[in-house]
Amino acid sequence: MPSLTRAEATARAATLTVTGYDIDLDLTAEGDTFRSRTVLRFTAEPGATTFAELEPAELVSATLNGTPVDPGALAGERLALTGLAGENELVVEALMAYSNTGEGLHRFTDPADGRVYLYAHMFLDGARRIFPCFDQPDLKAPFTLAVTAPDGWLVAANGEPAGAADGGRFRFAPTKPLSTYFVSLIAGPYHARTDEHDGIPLALYCRQALAPHLDEQAAEIFTVTKQCLDRYHEIFEVRYPFGHYQQAFVPEFNFGAMENPGLVVFRDEFIYRSAVTDSEREHRAMVIAHEMAHQWFGDLVTMAWWDDLWLNESFAEYLGTRITAEATVFTETWTTFAMHRKAWGMRADQRPSTHPVAPTDVDDTALALLNFDGISYAKGAAVLRQLVAWVGDEAFLAGLNEHFAAHAYGNATLADLLAAVSKASGRDLTGWADVWLRRAQVNTLRAEVERDEQGRYTAVSLVQTALADYPTLRPHRIGVGLYDRGPDGVVRRRRLLEVDIDPAVDGGRTALPELTGKPAAELLLVNDGDLAYAKVRLDDASADAVPLMLPLLDDSLARAVLWGATLDAVVDGERPVAELVTQVLAALPVEREVSLVEDVLRMTRTLVDRYPTPETRPAALEMLAQASDRLLAAAEPGGSRQLAAARGLIGATADVTRLRGWLGGDGVPEGVTVDDDLRWLILYRLVVLGAAGPDEIEAALAADLSATGEQQAALCRAALPDPGAKARAWDLIVNDLSASNRILEATAQGFWQPEQLDLTADYVARYFAEMPGMLRRRTGMSGERVAVVAYPSVAVSPRTRELAAELLAAPDLSAILRRVVTDGDDDVRRALVARG
Repeated sequence: MPSLTRAEATARAATLTVTGYDIDLDLTAEGDTFRSRTVLRFTAEPGATTFAELEPAELVSATLNGTPVDPGALAGERLALTGLAGENELVVEALMAYSNTGEGLHRFTDPADGRVYLYAHMFLDGARRIFPCFDQPDLKAPFTLAVTAPDGWLVAANGEPAGAADGGRFRFAPTKPLSTYFVSLIAGPYHARTDEHDGIPLALYCRQALAPHLDEQAAEIFTVTKQCLDRYHEIFEVRYPFGHYQQAFVPEFNFGAMENPGLVVFRDEFIYRSAVTDSEREHRAMVIAHEMAHQWFGDLVTMAWWDDLWLNESFAEYLGTRITAEATVFTETWTTFAMHRKAWGMRADQRPSTHPVAPTDVDDTALALLNFDGISYAKGAAVLRQLVAWVGDEAFLAGLNEHFAAHAYGNATLADLLAAVSKASGRDLTGWADVWLRRAQVNTLRAEVERDEQGRYTAVSLVQTALADYPTLRPHRIGVGLYDRGPDGVVRRRRLLEVDIDPAVDGGRTALPELTGKPAAELLLVNDGDLAYAKVRLDDASADAVPLMLPLLDDSLARAVLWGATLDAVVDGERPVAELVTQVLAALPVEREVSLVEDVLRMTRTLVDRYPTPETRPAALEMLAQASDRLLAAAEPGGSRQLAAARGLIGATADVTRLRGWLGGDGVPEGVTVDDDLRWLILYRLVVLGAAGPDEIEAALAADLSATGEQQAALCRAALPDPGAKARAWDLIVNDLSASNRILEATAQGFWQPEQLDLTADYVARYFAEMPGMLRRRTGMSGERVAVVAYPSVAVSPRTRELAAELLAAPDLSAILRRVVTDGDDDVRRALVARG
């Protein structure tokens, strides 16, 4: 299908107005298709021509204003419509194909019990796989849905039920005006839990195999939902605008969640079947708050075109983090944001593929998908937090409320939002938007410190720098903290909460004269409080003090800033990975915040897999295992830190005897339960080490015949250190269209192992030769995800970079693969720099 261009969308929006969709789906037939009948009503300029998106398995019939449409008018998944009247009615009957990619109407058969489940996912341009449509965000319309389903099925949708289901027939009331990519439904023998809050009907749905787990966790999910609704109602003048609030947890979902109005959809891994840490529960709460924020930012007021994707995601990311901290028991979400989410944004912002938060060059929908990344989410959220610190929270919220009032159930642009916040705050945000939203890359803030012989500051400055290719210096409002060790731990002597950095005034060197003559602190922390979006570099004395200070520092957010600065310096090649591993061994065993434990272990493990040479990696990995083991011994039995430590140890250790003992129930620390998920993690590590084989994988699957079990078995099969297993896994990744999105991802994830570089050496060249064909066969987000996960990032060598350069030189390379290879090559480049 040709990607919809911005010019085409603009022309179509100028030609017509959509007044409504009536969609009737019949899901009762056996086979790979379902029947779809749609009545699409719209006004247009008389005599005009346009097209509707449609991707049928078979077009049964199409009529426009009662006249049959020539089947030949359907080409390239576009149905040409000519001779339009002032008032138009397009009626299309078609057989549509189910998908296994997480797009369109996805069908899943649960291996646990054989039950079939469906869910619709329209983002970004998947609506055409279910019904004919004008698939662009600024052609909003009400949707009326009817579904005929097999006996015993439940059907839920955006609209509220229009009466009780009758004989498998479900009807839903017309929705408020929605963009096509928000239309959704679920159908199947779903398990339901219901509740009500403040006049809003609530519901939770999941597969029957997960029903006992949902029943155990429903109280917490409902509580978080209610608390977030209450807080949004406190800060927004518009109440939740879409009637009922349903949350469906569905299998093999590509995203974490999707904000469909009235029917928010989540990946069903959020219904936990094994022990999880508090940070994982916090993450679920943050995703609930994030998707709820979208009901205002994205659903009530929708971007006019994909260049303003950030208006959806940055605001939801910011508000999801904020509201979770303000309304729920998970009060440390800004620590998680600093360590995990903002780090994701900064990493994306430093890649060759970086782009502005609000780019101006999104010329078609394919380019929009490329911007669905850490910049549009996390960088944008960090920038918004900085904006709030600058204009004040009261003015910021007043601007948002004016924005909602002006554009409710319609579309808006960046200019519309800036005008509302500018009016409320009395500040002209044009210059702010130019440097923060329209220009890419991240600045570095470095402390330059001079001391006298008595240990007093003689000069302290914050120096801001930028890359030569991205020379913009930006204004910041940050905190600077002075920390010293005392008898009761580390004490923050002072924090300068509002240091205003304005390069227009100081040229990028901001002096702090208030510190002159003061005793120098052991640690001078730049960006204390984490208000600024910038890379942080400490002065040498402060950097040397970090390993000593981290174990004694009470403020988790300050620790997050320090860990983040250390990790970022290693990624940039300014500090060796050995120094990071040493710091992990010294400080992680006493880290109290489990989200920091998990992120430090995860990020360090990624670096250890790439940055040391094959000869030095085992020693670095052993130090990571020792750090996990020490934390395991120190952690409270049964707590989150113990579980995080156990996972870290399993992933890093080469002690096969110990792993086999745990798998058999021997030597397991008190408080650790080897449940299904932990059992798979142990088996996966044993497979990678060559200490477990196919028979054990199949036995584990037989004992856990579930969706997760199937995915974990695929992961383990791909990780087998056997030429035949690698060949089968590669064929599945590249050629198999019958495998679902999640099975493909698991296979790609397990394929590359630092312990198996000789075994997979020939597949490095095969990636660059065969991935273009894979992406022609498997498109969209599923194809992109497989290409990313299958990249040979652990094959750190100049030859890998040469092969990447040869592919990037191809003139017909798809935009998606060009982005994937460009970013993957940058990771390999950084690893080579670190090794050098």
